Amino acid sequence: MLGGLLEASHLMPWTDLPAQVAAHAGPAGLHDVTIYLCDLQEDVLRLLAGSGPDDGPDDAHGSGTDAGRGEKGGDLQVATTVAGRAFQLGQLLPITPAGQSRVAWWVPLLDGTERLGVLRVSTAADDEATRRALKELASLVALLVVSKRSSSDAHARLVRTRRMNVAAEMQWHLMPATTYADPRVVISAVLEPAYQLGGDAFDYALTDDIVHLGIFDAMGHDTSAGITANLAVAACRNNRRQGFGLADTSIAIEKTLLAEFDRQRYVTAILAQLDTRTGCLTWVNRGHHPPVVIRGGRWTSRLQCQPAHPMGTDLGLHPVLCREQLEPGDRLVLYTDGITEARNKDGLEFGLDGFIDFLIRHHSDGLPVPETLRRLIRAILNHHDGRLADDATVVVAEWLGPEGGRSQAEDRAGLPRRHVT
Repeated sequence: MLGGLLEASHLMPWTDLPAQVAAHAGPAGLHDVTIYLCDLQEDVLRLLAGSGPDDGPDDAHGSGTDAGRGEKGGDLQVATTVAGRAFQLGQLLPITPAGQSRVAWWVPLLDGTERLGVLRVSTAADDEATRRALKELASLVALLVVSKRSSSDAHARLVRTRRMNVAAEMQWHLMPATTYADPRVVISAVLEPAYQLGGDAFDYALTDDIVHLGIFDAMGHDTSAGITANLAVAACRNNRRQGFGLADTSIAIEKTLLAEFDRQRYVTAILAQLDTRTGCLTWVNRGHHPPVVIRGGRWTSRLQCQPAHPMGTDLGLHPVLCREQLEPGDRLVLYTDGITEARNKDGLEFGLDGFIDFLIRHHSDGLPVPETLRRLIRAILNHHDGRLADDATVVVAEWLGPEGGRSQAEDRAGLPRRHVT
């Protein structure tokens, strides 16, 4: 099954993916395979149905049949369905439809730890070999989805439920996957408004044992803000990859912004590095909200560091490099002001205390970090009557310790567990 799919994948267009997966899985005892991918905001799971006519710009959703809606099925709500529960918790969930002898499965679809959607599969058996085959199929399908989506506008149409502005188009192509995990660290991020982003962005990367982290908030909420954020992130990566330290990288970003905008645009940011061997966190603050550390699942502290001016304003304040020793299990939280300053119709802010309390309560519930952030954004949107006036971005990085722990990382990132009760 896996070998056949791999061989077929070399010349497989996006629209052939559902049929090829079903054809190769059937002889291995995995029947009626269908693929559902989550939308950009992780509200619904949408059927990847294969080829069909390409709807034009008058399509209300911006996604035609070839984007995956098809004539059968429909959107499955993440919050209220069994399929959504498998997606939320990263669990294989078996169900036996009435009057049928086969077992129907919902199987999480993950690329590494990036949540893509779910598979629906029918099998004759429910044993360890079957579960292993389901996980292996889901892993390969996820790799195929990721390898094919960049060459297909159909994928973009499938995972969007409304029109997207140009700034958001730039931002989503700029940033890395919203979830990453290894045995020492779990990183997860979330952004809203997903279709109307302006100047918020985040970044992370690894160099040996060092995790580089960044969160950026550009002036304004328009296409110009998106261009400014893109330039800042590109300058950050360019100088970081040349071996610049945090302070020098932030200075180089400012020089790039000044050369392009001559003090007319600016960006606030936190640039940080976490040594995953020691837990030593270093960072510089360029006019941004201080990071927060959640310790022991309930204690919080704001990491104070003398801020320099926002990059692009050229006020002459030299960036200060600050350090903090983390403990295993600590969660570093970076955020933009759209999270804490979101107001409801009565003018009440969601606030930093409400934001951190939400993270602590859902951490104690044992939810994976990506699912906690998904629910956080839902809570903020509900508080704000479904519409945000500013970008709201959160990045959470949990340090698991120098020795790491694969099982702990799997739980934090929401990877499928060995057994389901």
